[in-house]
This record gives sequence, C-alpha cells and structure tokens, in this order.
Amino acid sequence: MFGGIKENFPSGLVVFLVALPLCLGIALASGAPPLSGILAGIVGGIVVGAISNSNISVSGPAAGLTAIILVAITDIGAFELFLCAGIIAGIIQLILGFIRAGSISNYFPNNVIEGMLAGIGIIIILKQISHAVGFDKDYEGHQSLFDNGFNINYFSELFAAIHPGAVIITLISMGVLLAWDNIAALKRMKLLPGALVAVIAGILINEFFKLSGSSLAISPEHLVTLPVPTTLDEFKNMITFPDFAGFTNPKVWVTGATIAIVASIETLLCIEASDRLDVRRRITDTNLELKAQGIGNLISSFIGGLPMTSVVVRSSANANAGATSKLSAIIHGVLLLICVLTIPVILNMIPLATLAAVLILVGYKLAKPATFKHFWHNGKYQFIPFVATVVAVVATDLLKGVGIGLLISIIYILQGNMKRAYYLSRETLNDADEITIKLAEEVSFLNKAAIKKTLKNIKPGSKVIIDARTTSYITTDVLEMIQDFANVRAKEEDIEVELAGFKTSYRDYASDQDSHVVVNHKRAM
Repeated sequence: MFGGIKENFPSGLVVFLVALPLCLGIALASGAPPLSGILAGIVGGIVVGAISNSNISVSGPAAGLTAIILVAITDIGAFELFLCAGIIAGIIQLILGFIRAGSISNYFPNNVIEGMLAGIGIIIILKQISHAVGFDKDYEGHQSLFDNGFNINYFSELFAAIHPGAVIITLISMGVLLAWDNIAALKRMKLLPGALVAVIAGILINEFFKLSGSSLAISPEHLVTLPVPTTLDEFKNMITFPDFAGFTNPKVWVTGATIAIVASIETLLCIEASDRLDVRRRITDTNLELKAQGIGNLISSFIGGLPMTSVVVRSSANANAGATSKLSAIIHGVLLLICVLTIPVILNMIPLATLAAVLILVGYKLAKPATFKHFWHNGKYQFIPFVATVVAVVATDLLKGVGIGLLISIIYILQGNMKRAYYLSRETLNDADEITIKLAEEVSFLNKAAIKKTLKNIKPGSKVIIDARTTSYITTDVLEMIQDFANVRAKEEDIEVELAGFKTSYRDYASDQDSHVVVNHKRAM
C-alpha cells in the first residue's frame, strides 16, 4: 500500500520544510494561535495521509480559509468557540463523502486546473520575493497577490529594505537546489535532498555572519518562529481545546457550513491538480478524500488545530521532490510532530530566505513557460480559459479564479456548440442555388436561433439539403422548425428541400417525448 521509505523520505523531508513556515504563517494570518497551524499540519500529514488514497496530495491548513477563519474568530468571540465550527465542518464533509459528492471534480476542465496551478505558481514566486530579500511584511498564509497591501507601494518598500545577507543566502540556497536538480550524481542522492542541504547551508552561513559580527547577519524576525516549550506542562498549556458551548451559537453553525463547502471545493480542485502532477497518473477516490478530510478536520478541531484542505503548494513540492506514495505525506506529518516536540530551537534558526528559494523553484515548475506554449498551440478555446484562470487566480483567489475560468470555458463550450450545430457549403446564402446544412451530433435549443436565421435567409427557388445522418439528438423545437420549413414555407416559395438521415419521429431522438410528428425525408418542388 505504501511506497518505500527510501523513495519517500526525501520528499517527505522537503514537504516538511515547505509546510513548517506555511503552517505558522497561515495561523498568524487567521488570527489563531501559532501552534494551531502546526497541529493542523500534523493531522493533515498523519491522519488524512493515512486514510486518503492520493499518492501526491498533502493536506494542512489552507490559505484559502484564512479570511473566513479571521472573520469568524472575531465574530464568534473566541478561538475555543470557533473550534466547534471546525467540528461541524468535519461532520458535513463526512456526509458529503458518503453521498458521493466528490464526483463533481470530474467536471473541472484540464485547462482550468492547469491555469489554477500556474496562477498559484506565479503567486508563490511573487510572494516569496520579499522573504528572498529579507523583507517580510506579509504573512506566508495570504494566497491572493493583492491582499495585505501587496501593491506598487509594497514594491517600493521592498526595494528600499533589501537585506544583503538574505539575498546571499537565497542565491546560495537556489544554487544548491539547481545543482541537485541538474547534476546527475547529486540527483541520485535521494536520502540527502537538495532542500535539506540548502537549509543546512542557510543556517551555517547565517550563524557565521552572527559569530563574525557581520551586518549581513539575519535578524530573528526573518527566521522561522516556533513556540519553544521547556516542559510538558508548557506544551499542554499551548494546546487549545474547543468550548462546546459554541454549538449553541448560530454563527458557529453558519461558519462550519461555510468552511465545509469552501474546504471541500478547494480539496477537490487540489486533488485534480495533484493527480495531474503524479507522473504515474493514478486517480484519487474523491469521495474517500472528502471522508479523510472530514475525519482530519474533526481531530484537528478537537485538539486545537485549524481547518485543513488538500494544499497545492505542498502537493506540488511533494511531486517535484519525487514522492511515489502517500507515505511521503505521512512522513512530513511525523517530522512536524517530532521537530515541534524536540528541536524547535534548531528550527528557529532556519532563514526564511532559504525556504523562499525552495518555494520559488516550486512556483517556477508550476508556471513554467512550456505550459503557456502548450495551451497556445492548442488553440484559443484552450488558451483563453487557461490564461483567464491564471490572471484571475493571481488577482483574486483560488476559488474566484477557478470560477471565472470555468465560466469562460462554459461560454466557449456553448459558443462552440452553437457554431457546430451545422455548417454551410462554401457558396454564400445569397449566391448559392444549392445549400447544404449539416447538423451536429447533438442539436439543442441553443442552436435554434442560428438554424432559424439560416433558414430565414434562404432565397426562393433554392435547393436545400439538411443532413442529419451523423446526428444522434435533435431537440423538438428544432425538429418542428425544420418540419414547418419543409412542409409549409418551402412549398410556398418553390424551395426544394432534401432531408437526409432524419428519423421518423421525435421519440427516436428523445424517448421521453410524447408527441409523434413525421417529417418528409425528401421533398422536391
């Protein structure tokens, strides 16, 4: 069931290094205790990882939920009460899993999924630039590019606050990562991943700067920040348990339902993306995934953790690091647990600049130019929804961006369907004495206007061939319109009509039709 430790420990380690600051940043951005993000990451790795059958997806606290959580905690009045909403969300997700609501993911177009991935990749790169140069104004948890003051003024502040030490560590870390990706001898060292080497190098370089009294030393606010309990009692006191009085608050129930819906949609989107990142193209059971997420959110909320979803950033880092099974996600959760309990002091020495280097390369792989070229060559019907999704995800957030991409895809589908309902012969309607109208495989009410306009413009004395030999379905509206044209107007205006391939009744096209209308297969005037 699980892949080997040798194949998955390096990727689990990479995901752990990526997830650690994300868990903390999302907790801070959500207005929740810092440990709540780590606890959600632990549960997402160990519990959800064990139950889910996704081989690439990694779950944890989600940036897409930060705004909901922040507002909810403020409205409800206490984090302990908010945890009840997490329990409600978990129960709803379990129900969604049992009623097989996960099948909705089958209707997400590939170009929209790829656009979502590319958009997230661009956001990762742009948001990590601040950490790469030592300017950490915004939290890791924000997923939309333009929130938290990310604008023109932000960039001017960014360039004015560049820290040379952070830049040096970023460049060295990126050099290490690129070397591990491109040098064959280093790529074979699976148990010594490039991300770990980059982190060790970042710590050693910064410690050297500090010991030498150099101005290049990175200050504590640009390092990972974890709570450091000295006793077991202190650790217990850091954990927040739910106040079950929250179940009497209507706001808690509304928040729980909202989290369940948003978290489920984000999870299904990320599962689709994760399956596309899997080099073996294995398919995840989305209904089981919803159940796993529900159980994860229940457990996380009971021990003071944030709500969670499947997360694209961690999942893509997992795939890029060479994960072969869900053991990688479980290992990342175990490492989070071990390190929080045993070596938080060492973890707090990691420069955010090093982690930024790891994430920038992850972002590049998600938004690489080859992906844009691929959809460009596939034509505008693939390219425009893809680019629209990318821009919308970057400018707004994941759900709005995907919604816009889906809407544009649907518009193109409807437009294409209307255009493909029939095609005319090369002669124009005005000059042709013979006109061929070839109907599409399916002709719906959406095609009625186009066909009606064409029939209206046919001049008297013409010959018209309406070809339905490859058509499997025609709506009754269109059939009646063709019948009226062939049997009434064509007779009045001396139009010769040939109906090819039409069935003898509406029942042959749609078994639920009650009417029975026979049309002539050929009429010559």
